[in-house]
Amino acid sequence: MSRVSNTESGNMGRISYARIRPNEDLVKAVEKLCLVTKFKNAFVRGALGSLVDASLEHQDGQVTHIKGPAIEIVSIAGEVRTLSDGSVKADLTGVVADTEGNVSGGYFVAGGNPICMTLEITLEEWLPNDTKLPISTKE
Repeated sequence: MSRVSNTESGNMGRISYARIRPNEDLVKAVEKLCLVTKFKNAFVRGALGSLVDASLEHQDGQVTHIKGPAIEIVSIAGEVRTLSDGSVKADLTGVVADTEGNVSGGYFVAGGNPICMTLEITLEEWLPNDTKLPISTKE
């Protein structure tokens, strides 16, 4: 089976460093940050902090809920895109560890990842060119 994906060329723009406060949701806060900074598209370059609890979705659609407190974010990456209606959508993936050292990874579920104390995050603006190049891949 083959599918068509798109790649795009562009340039990196501004960088934003922000602190997300306790009990704000990780995904929603990243989306809000992009709206406030007027980043239409952005990459999440890294973060340092912890979550009260974590909710991670896996490739098969299953969601894992990890009870805290103090679920550490081990790694995070993702992107934020502006949709045709002007809203933004963040797709963030990462790895978290609980207080016993158990590690889990997946897509952060919007509304399910409240910040524990604070979380510092770095976003880099993406300024795509108008050209999209189709790429065919085989699975």
